[in-house]
Amino acid sequence: MEYHQITVHTQTEAVEALSYAFLELGCGGVEIFDPKDILNQEKDPTAWDYIDEDLLKDLNRDEVLMRCYFSVEKIKTPADLEAIVFDLQHEIAHIAEFLPVGSGKIETTSVFEEDWMNAWKKYYKPFRLGHHILVVPSWIECEEEPGDIRITLDPGMAFGTGTHETTSMCMAMLEECVKPGDLVLDIGCGSGILGITAAKVGAGKVIGSDLDVNAVAVAKENVVKNHVDDVMSVAHGDLNEIPEYKGLQADTVVANIIADVIIHLAATVKPNLKQGGTFISSGIIKERRADVEKALLENGFEIVEVQEKGSWVCIRSILK
Repeated sequence: MEYHQITVHTQTEAVEALSYAFLELGCGGVEIFDPKDILNQEKDPTAWDYIDEDLLKDLNRDEVLMRCYFSVEKIKTPADLEAIVFDLQHEIAHIAEFLPVGSGKIETTSVFEEDWMNAWKKYYKPFRLGHHILVVPSWIECEEEPGDIRITLDPGMAFGTGTHETTSMCMAMLEECVKPGDLVLDIGCGSGILGITAAKVGAGKVIGSDLDVNAVAVAKENVVKNHVDDVMSVAHGDLNEIPEYKGLQADTVVANIIADVIIHLAATVKPNLKQGGTFISSGIIKERRADVEKALLENGFEIVEVQEKGSWVCIRSILK
């Protein structure tokens, strides 16, 4: 399938705000390439690096590339594309009033999903996180160690491969928190990697949801690929609009989105979480940590753990 790729050259500080702007414009997927995510990653001598740092040598290490994708069904004419770029320029100018946005340069091109995925193969290798989780792309064979929890995942049009700090922190927390038989809700599931992780570490039932139809399709494929379709289902829509959620009270809710959405969920997720249940939230830049913590505390949550990696924060809280 063909997509219009729109690339914005920006800085780490503006990633969250631009991500929200992309979603508001109706993009079908967002890709974030921030060299700091790689350079600041903790090095474990027993782990595989997921990228060769030589690939960064000719890049501006202070510049973030954010790419959003629109299907040709969404943008049918050059005029449609110009309108999207114009709106994006307006959003960047507005964000620049509050945050450093870098050059804000916008580039457009057309890509095919197959070409996009194949281009990423040179970057993506098996890697470990948490205590036993091993994430492996489907085209690579690797030896497993006793106790490994293997997750097969390829880069695709939906966010979430485990390499980004927000995703990896959520996965590690799920490994620690999920108990056998638990009910887990994965809100804004993207590729489905967090829900798959929950299923792999013992959850009895997992329900993922996303507003992006493409993400739902990708997540469903990944669920089957990882042989957890007897545990995990994926639905399209908002939390409060999905029949599968009605009357359910989860042991754990995980949401790796953006700070503003987490703040909203702090109030709305409670009917779907047991008293004493765990809420794992990430996608939060450090500058918004206090805002999210305030919202959680005001809505009856107790913050029990906060992790930081690079520019990102992951918060584990308990509903009192």
